[in-house]
Amino acid sequence: MTLPDASSRLDAIFAALADPTRRAILSMLLEDDMAVTDVAAPFGISLAAISKHLATLAAAGLILQDRRGRITWCKLDPEGMRAASVWMRGFGQFDPLDLDDFERFLAVELAGDDPPRRGGDGG
Repeated sequence: MTLPDASSRLDAIFAALADPTRRAILSMLLEDDMAVTDVAAPFGISLAAISKHLATLAAAGLILQDRRGRITWCKLDPEGMRAASVWMRGFGQFDPLDLDDFERFLAVELAGDDPPRRGGDGG
């Protein structure tokens, strides 16, 4: 049955994304591939701690790691977020927001609240 596998995959992705350091790492890797030492540079934590974060991201399928000689390179895996994206789209809440429609809706709602409400007016 594929459902438990899909559920486990989503659990791993969302657990990886729950940590702000790991989200920051993913943002850095959006720009370019990086060596582990370069990933660690902006953070005030040990290289071992960064390696654990990277292992979590790799286990979730969000990054790929490639050893070239003595250097381990990290690369964002664009397919890694696909399962989470498909799952979230199923709720329909993550479609692009039409800000013009939203602005019109707010204008109507706010205009309805402008007149003071009086008792006995039925309003």
